[in-house]
Amino acid sequence: MALLLKGAHVVDPAAGLDGVLDVLIDGERIAEVGEGLAAEGADVLDLSGKYLVPGLVDMHVHLRDPGFEHKATIETETRAAAKGGMTAVCSMPNTNPVTDNGTVVEYVRACAERAGHCRVLPSGAMTRGLKGEIISEMGDMVAHGAVAFTDDGRGVQGAGMLRRCMDYGKMFGKVFMSHCQDEDLVGDGQINEGPVSTKLGLAGWPAEGEELQILRDIQIARLTGAKLHIQHISTARGLEAVRAAKAEGLPVTCEATPHHMFLNDECIDGTYDTRLKVNPPLRTAEDAAAIRAGVADGTVDAIVTDHAPHADWEKAREFEYAPFGMTGIECSLALVITNLVKTGVIDYGRMVELMSIGPRRILGVDPVSIQAGSVADITVFDPTITWTVGADGYESKARNCGFDGTEVTGRATDVFVGGKQTLRDGVVL
Repeated sequence: MALLLKGAHVVDPAAGLDGVLDVLIDGERIAEVGEGLAAEGADVLDLSGKYLVPGLVDMHVHLRDPGFEHKATIETETRAAAKGGMTAVCSMPNTNPVTDNGTVVEYVRACAERAGHCRVLPSGAMTRGLKGEIISEMGDMVAHGAVAFTDDGRGVQGAGMLRRCMDYGKMFGKVFMSHCQDEDLVGDGQINEGPVSTKLGLAGWPAEGEELQILRDIQIARLTGAKLHIQHISTARGLEAVRAAKAEGLPVTCEATPHHMFLNDECIDGTYDTRLKVNPPLRTAEDAAAIRAGVADGTVDAIVTDHAPHADWEKAREFEYAPFGMTGIECSLALVITNLVKTGVIDYGRMVELMSIGPRRILGVDPVSIQAGSVADITVFDPTITWTVGADGYESKARNCGFDGTEVTGRATDVFVGGKQTLRDGVVL
């Protein structure tokens, strides 16, 4: 049956839309967009006062499945994604077994099709077992639906190995997503190296441990001609390196997380809150301000969460022994609205570019737009709802959210994936 979405403020820079319109969905696709639409026999949903945008995508998510189901599953984390307004996520390959062959890619896709609440776009490992020694079965993974390659979680340590991966893998036309971490320099680092790490007696993680590999990977992208995407960029100098690469015309993009934009190392205090232990670590307030400026000026291409669920008992250990990572997919939209849109740093059009258009372009998947003929992947949100992160619990299996207790404004109310509603009035279906 057709569905008529009435009276929402539609924002879609790709279609040149920014105003109150109606959207008619027929089956899996948008049939018509315009003012005062009517459709006999269609269900009507009044969206007055709400915003309607092309479906949001989080292109950096850890679903933990297969192998770490005690942390999370594909069902629970896509449920959390729907709650946060997402219509698609890109899953990371550091699972058990590692997603380094077509069989595991097929498992992820099959589980998502059976039990998922949004689309799952699997990425595959660059190297077998994430060991940085042997190239993974890239062609096999692409044949089964992998959209990108990454050794996320540690990164490819050898420059020669990265070159071989890019030289070989570029034939498939996929992007190489780089987790920039020089393990020899970072060592046992726990938080950003500086006054806070010294005061708390925690091993420091120098910014150079990220920046050196950003510079290296840009050089190798220039050498090979492969598409490079810098994951979860966290420092001002790292961002400047990406800015320079873009000015040179290299195929380099980057992403930023809410926690690297809206938190900093001074948030870590004598309570040693392990929810704030992330990789890369929270940097200085100046770094966070630089990342926000990069979002505004176009240097940053996508906002992601690096959603990393862990079991309660894992994060309850001493800071040094707790795993890195925080969840955030349920509140990222609200954090962006609260800290970037409401403050005038960006507008809703730029937000759509960062959270919908950019991720799809980088991953090379079909674009989604609010116009006739496009697949009906749609996010609807109410920009006036004020709520507290975590106050009503989480859809995620995990609770290690670094923004827990934060008051935010704006929340997804309705989500459609291929015309099928996955979130209705804020409730996951």
